[in-house]
Order: sequence, then C-alpha cells, then structure tokens
Amino acid sequence: MTNKQMIYEGKAFVYGDNIDTDIIIAARYLSTADPAELGKHCMKDLDPDFAKEICQGDIIVGGANFGCGSSREHAQFAIKGAGVSCVIASSFARIFYRNAINVGLPIAECPAAVADAKDNDQFIVDFSSGMIINNTQQKSYQIKPFPPFMQELIACGGLVNYTRQKLAKTSL
Repeated sequence: MTNKQMIYEGKAFVYGDNIDTDIIIAARYLSTADPAELGKHCMKDLDPDFAKEICQGDIIVGGANFGCGSSREHAQFAIKGAGVSCVIASSFARIFYRNAINVGLPIAECPAAVADAKDNDQFIVDFSSGMIINNTQQKSYQIKPFPPFMQELIACGGLVNYTRQKLAKTSL
C-alpha cells in the first residue's frame, strides 16, 4: 500500500472459478488463528509453492464465486498472512466478501480484469479511484471505488480495530 491511500501493486497469482475456503486454507491447518502461521499454508492444496513464491503485496486473481464454502474467517486471515495485498475476482461468495472487509482484506469484483489476467502479470489496484491497471498488458479497468468509511475500515485492519479506534476517540 502506498502511503495511507488504497493503492496496491503486485504480481498476479491467477486461479479459476469456485476456489473455496478449504482450498484457500485446508481444515487440517485450522488449529491456529495466527495469520502468519495460516499464511504458510495458504493455497497449499491447489498450489503447493504459493507460500514460497508469494512476495509481500502480490495479488490473487480468482474467477467466479471466489471464497465459497465455510463462513470461517481463517481463509481471509491466511490470505493476509501470506502477504497478499488484495484479491480481484469475477465474483465473491457473499460471506467471503463480508468477512474480507471485516478483517481488512481489500477485494475487487472485476470480471474483465480476471478474463485478461495471466500469472505474473503486474497489477496496480487503486480502491480510492476504482482503477485496476494490468501493467504487463497495458490495460485498465474501472470498478466502483470503496467509499471513505470502507477505506478507513480496511486501513485500520478491519472492523475490530476500526471499532476500537472509534471507541477510544469517544472515551477521551
């Protein structure tokens, strides 16, 4: 992320449709809620080298119905713990979408960007302006920007931290 703006840059890891939460983080690794530990096993059953190859700030690009399955937040924590800055998908499972925002994981629905994306493409995603740029292919896409309160919620690291900060301000 650049400054306190909602701009993320990274290499794309492209996956298909219906990537469920058990693929993102298999149940056998759910004995912890530590994002760093979960991140070591993120996508392991689909892409055994994912955790070794991901660099801080890289981006997951998924197809339709990304995050279907369980309502547990472990999948979002695993993604964040692996160092992924954001996820772009054609569509998200509803509970995954809400949980992602709740834990401060920025996500974007953009079927056109997903259709064009290839592994290792370099992306810039600006959630403030709603612009997604695939630098490798020199293509840009427009999405609906996050409203300011959602930008603040994500910048705080999610709903719990956002609420703590708001309560701390009101108790002064």
